[in-house]
Amino acid sequence: MNKVPMTVAGEASLRRELEQLKSEARPQVIAAIAEAREHGDLKENAEYHAAREQQGFIEGRIQEIEGKLSNAQVIDVTKLPRTGKVIFGVTVELINLDTDEEVKYRIVGEDEANIKSGRISVTSPIARALIGKEEGDVVVVKTPGGSVEYEIGGVEHL
Repeated sequence: MNKVPMTVAGEASLRRELEQLKSEARPQVIAAIAEAREHGDLKENAEYHAAREQQGFIEGRIQEIEGKLSNAQVIDVTKLPRTGKVIFGVTVELINLDTDEEVKYRIVGEDEANIKSGRISVTSPIARALIGKEEGDVVVVKTPGGSVEYEIGGVEHL
C-alpha cells in the first residue's frame, strides 16, 4: 500500500482520536449493548440495534485510523531546508493576479484538510498546481469556474 503523507499535527490528531475511541467510546458502547440485552427480546429492541450499529461504526473507524497510521509518512516541514519551493506541509501565500486578493493555505494530508481553516489537501487541484513551484512563480489553477492565475507570494515552514 502507498505511504500516506501526514503532518506531525495530523498524526497527533489521529492518535488522539484512536485513543479516545479505544479508551472511551468502545467501552461505552459495550456497556450499552450489555444493558440493552438485559431488557429482553433482542429482535424488537431498538436500543440494542442502535448500540450494535454504533459499535460497528467505532470498530470500522478504529481499523481505518490504524491503517492510515501504519501507512503514514510523517513529514515535519520545520526540519526541512527552506528553499522557497512549495512542498508538502508548507504554508503558501498566494496573490490572485485578477483581484489582488491574498490567501494563505497550508498543504496537508487528506485527513487534515479543512478549507475554512486554510488547510488544503495535497491531492487538491490547487495544491497539485503549486507543488514544486517557487516564490515569485505564477501558477494557473483550473477551477470549476475557469482558470485562475496566482503568484506565489511566500512559502513558510511552520
